[in-house]
Amino acid sequence: MTSQITPVFQPGNIAEILHATARDTVLCTINRQGVATLTINRSEKYNAFDDQLIAALRHYLKQLARHPDIRVLLLRAAGKHFSSGADLNWMKSMAGKSRHDNLNDAQALALLMHELDTFPHPTLVSVQGSAFGGALGLICCCDIAIGTENTRFCFSEVKLGLIPATIGPYVCRTLGQRQARRLLLTAETVNAKRAQALGILHDVCPEAQLEERLQLEITTLLANSPQAMSQVKLLCRHCETSPINDELIQLTSEMIADIRVSAQGQEGLSAFFDKRPPNWVQHYQSMQGEQDE
Repeated sequence: MTSQITPVFQPGNIAEILHATARDTVLCTINRQGVATLTINRSEKYNAFDDQLIAALRHYLKQLARHPDIRVLLLRAAGKHFSSGADLNWMKSMAGKSRHDNLNDAQALALLMHELDTFPHPTLVSVQGSAFGGALGLICCCDIAIGTENTRFCFSEVKLGLIPATIGPYVCRTLGQRQARRLLLTAETVNAKRAQALGILHDVCPEAQLEERLQLEITTLLANSPQAMSQVKLLCRHCETSPINDELIQLTSEMIADIRVSAQGQEGLSAFFDKRPPNWVQHYQSMQGEQDE
């Protein structure tokens, strides 16, 4: 039976349920504040990836990226463990198929990572128990990662004669080449404290405090301009992939000029000088008030 988890917001605060049944491999909900939650819901298989789970995650990411009310995405997993990585039975079945089939299969996982990495709104991942193999790719693709003190991490692929290829770009970006080479070559297990030092996790907390810690992070994000946060993600991507040259200087100049004259840029500056909350905070507070009534 699928394990239950405590939601960040109370059930009465759910505005939309996108999944069909509570037994789906991925659950997708949107609350009244615009926080979407994707829950990997395969705890009886330690939330291992297979082609259906990958397809479901991609389906919801595409829907949520286009949804006009989304402000934050929370990725989490049901049960004791975040994910054991790839489902070994699925991997065994793929080993008997052609290279062409394996290439198509791998591209689906690679596209999942890319779509999560480039999701237009802030992404937050909640990690508990074990996160092995491809699960670390999901974590490294999210903007903010929070884990419990008992969490363990391992790039286990080389033990199986495989390589962490599709997650490699995101892992190497997160860890840097020096640390990535060691962890990917040794397949050693890393605890939460070390994962935080390496940059896999941003914050570590006791399991009993996880929901409160997630709520605090989400509340912080909801206080910020949705448009500005989306533009910050684009800015970070440009700065990562481009040299500091005339083109990047021009691009960043245009970005700040555009945001200054945008509706939210004007609203934010006006609110600051008027000593009042900007309208995106007022909207969040009104939705919160309706929930509390």
